Amino acid sequence: MKDDRKTGAAGYRLETVSRACSLLRIFREGESLRLNEMVSRTGLNKSIVFRIVRTLEEAGMLRNTGAHRYECNIRFPADRKFRMGYAAQADNSQFSLAVTESLRRAAARELIDLIVLDNRYSARAALRNAERLISERVDLAFEFQTYERVAGVVSSRFQEAGIPVIAIEIPHPGATFYGANNYRAGLTAGRALARWAKQNWAGAVERVLLLELRIAGALPQLRLEGAEAGIREILPGLSPLSFVHLDARGDFDCVLEATRKHLRRTADLHTLLVGVNDPSALGALRAFEEAGRSPSCAAIALGATADARAELCRPGSRLIGSVAFFPELYGEDLIRLALDILAKRHTPPAVYARHQLITSENLPQYYPHEFSARAVAGKTHPASAAAL
Repeated sequence: MKDDRKTGAAGYRLETVSRACSLLRIFREGESLRLNEMVSRTGLNKSIVFRIVRTLEEAGMLRNTGAHRYECNIRFPADRKFRMGYAAQADNSQFSLAVTESLRRAAARELIDLIVLDNRYSARAALRNAERLISERVDLAFEFQTYERVAGVVSSRFQEAGIPVIAIEIPHPGATFYGANNYRAGLTAGRALARWAKQNWAGAVERVLLLELRIAGALPQLRLEGAEAGIREILPGLSPLSFVHLDARGDFDCVLEATRKHLRRTADLHTLLVGVNDPSALGALRAFEEAGRSPSCAAIALGATADARAELCRPGSRLIGSVAFFPELYGEDLIRLALDILAKRHTPPAVYARHQLITSENLPQYYPHEFSARAVAGKTHPASAAAL
């Protein structure tokens, strides 16, 4: 005789009933929704949602309130899952995509509904997405957008709606911050780059090119301030005139073009490159390579995204390292922090992600499977969109 206990609940699952339960759970107390809103929240086909709604209405579980809107007549236990919103930095950024995927995984494990939107590196999109999440009446919002100039407006709109915010990487007034400890990460990067110069060039550095991302504001800029402090600590004889600031929006193509222009008007000098993110360092390295000046440069980056890790594996690369923030692990911390906020537990105003200098030597330790795959495939030189 078959032991039904081994079958488990999944063995008796009725998909139609499961979908009906999922639809009922999207309603918050006192909320009325249109059919299109139900389709958006459930992700189900519109015709299926329509049939479920009519069935539930006939059974008395949904109530038609007029104007094609429905309310739920079912009251679920108070410990029901939360609905959270996440406005991602951009879907063409390796760093942002890694954060998004880790957040999706962590939310799924906690049975949290996560609404994911794309800020597209656009201040206008960030404002529009904030309004969308407010209209969805999320319990909490994760905000990852680059423009400091609209951070206050975004935060203010969430605050007016009574929705707590966790700001990822770029601080927003009144929001809990989660991201890199930028100054300390920059300090790590600067010290490592200066030590390399001391060992390989006997400290004979003539220029330090600091590749900025000014639109993101003061906090990411601390990465470069930390890097400059680290370089000065190891190479105290460097003249202040040796440090050159170049703003290229943190984007590979923009940095590539800006560095090309810089090289056309400067002599071939021993140059250290510090990128506020990986695309900045990689774009500058490409420009030096095109100009035949790779031997006179060495670079360090911040982020350690896949493109930077691929570059570290490239024979003869002038990228000596990248400081990793492990965005693929952000989700666990972010969901834990969000649940603490919603439970009214004490939370600090800022929570920092761990960071670690990644080099070609220790890469196998931190990314063993990826390193092995690259060694077999022989992957080489990347190009990347902007990412923090």
